[in-house]
Amino acid sequence: MYKLFVGGLPFSTTDDELQQAFAQYGTVASAVVIRDRDTQRSKGFGFVEFENDEEGKAAQDAMNGKELGGRAITVNQAREREERPRRDFGGDNNRRSW
Repeated sequence: MYKLFVGGLPFSTTDDELQQAFAQYGTVASAVVIRDRDTQRSKGFGFVEFENDEEGKAAQDAMNGKELGGRAITVNQAREREERPRRDFGGDNNRRSW
């Protein structure tokens, strides 16, 4: 599998539109536009996964800088997700006075 990061997407882009834009370069295993978990609005980026490396690389070369929905998109090979420490929005629990 060859996974691509696609940035600069128009906020109106759907998963199907993303898949169709890349399908001309090979077999797309998955195409997902990342959405905010609370509002479900697009975050303006997504991921496209190809079944083989050659097709993925061809799509990366061909689509990087191309226009999709009136915006120039950025296409790179996706990196593994970095583990980030969880943020505690509750403040310092050791300082509570009650």
